[in-house]
Amino acid sequence: MTDLFNSSSNFDAPAKDLTNEELKEFIMVEQQKAQLNARVREFSDLCWDRCIDKPSNKLDGRTETCLNNCVNRFIDVSLLITSRFAQMMQKNA
Repeated sequence: MTDLFNSSSNFDAPAKDLTNEELKEFIMVEQQKAQLNARVREFSDLCWDRCIDKPSNKLDGRTETCLNNCVNRFIDVSLLITSRFAQMMQKNA
């Protein structure tokens, strides 16, 4: 079995083949993914804090409606962000 932290692992091979521009673009895309993930976590925390008063075995009507609205807004925002990201990628290409 190969050690995951071994410097001769297969994970190093693709990085050696990247040009400087490809590497910069890869880093930019990964940073944008990290920012999106951070926003998703922030949004999830916000919805939890706003909708869940006290944890219980069952959701009451108000909590269910709040979570439903929150999820719908999350989907709307996700679609907006995805669309904007696609526009930015097309502009850069």
